[in-house]
Amino acid sequence: MAYGASMTGHHTPRSGYRERNSTADRALDILLLFTADKPVWTGPDIAAALGVARSTGYRYLQSLVGSGFLEEADGGLRLGPRVFDLARLARAGLGLSEISLPAMRTLAAQFDETVLLTRRSGRSIVCLDLVEAQQAVRLSYERGHVLPINAGAAAEVLLAWSDPGEVTTVLAQAPLQRFTRKTLTDPELLRIRLAHIRKRGVAVSQGELDDHILGVAAPIRNAAGSVCAAVSVAALAARIPRDRLGSVVTAVHTAATAITQRLTLRDS
Repeated sequence: MAYGASMTGHHTPRSGYRERNSTADRALDILLLFTADKPVWTGPDIAAALGVARSTGYRYLQSLVGSGFLEEADGGLRLGPRVFDLARLARAGLGLSEISLPAMRTLAAQFDETVLLTRRSGRSIVCLDLVEAQQAVRLSYERGHVLPINAGAAAEVLLAWSDPGEVTTVLAQAPLQRFTRKTLTDPELLRIRLAHIRKRGVAVSQGELDDHILGVAAPIRNAAGSVCAAVSVAALAARIPRDRLGSVVTAVHTAATAITQRLTLRDS
């Protein structure tokens, strides 16, 4: 039987909130029947699963097919294009922080260190979100915290994948500020470091912004492949011995990849 506009039969819906709510509940019950294990259902099977008469089931199905939530396929019904349209809208509604936080929490739990989500804004780096460590001695960061462009792993990752012409403009706008003896203030030396970061795929810094802080950062890419943010671990250097650094680098890179994949899925 076809479920589109050619179906016969007439049904006059009752007025009132209770009836409208009941109809909506039935429609949701039908949509939730579809799974990866059973992507196609027949009309009789759906009516049986709902525990309603076939004629009642067909009325619900006619409405869902007519609105694009279901479509006919393989002798039955499958989810229609409207469902996927709504899924795309739902993914697009997720902000960068919401998409990033699951991977950030996993990373923070793995090492019990602070994890930051940052992006570049002109000559500054802005902390969009963070997951704090639970250790007694924690680093002081806040959402909206502004960091310099030339010091720290997160800043260098974001600068490393910026347009070369834009990097030249940013570095030429004003002298770079020095924070410690390890801070790079020579634009040419900083460009050499940025090239090394691009080759390695991550940035590792220690003592550039604060003598005691070690940072590991990796780039997050959007669906177009452009670097739009960075995820990083910031820790007291004494808590990350040299033999542990490699595992931190790998984990940060994994977190960035996971966030990139979720961003790509959202925007696809």
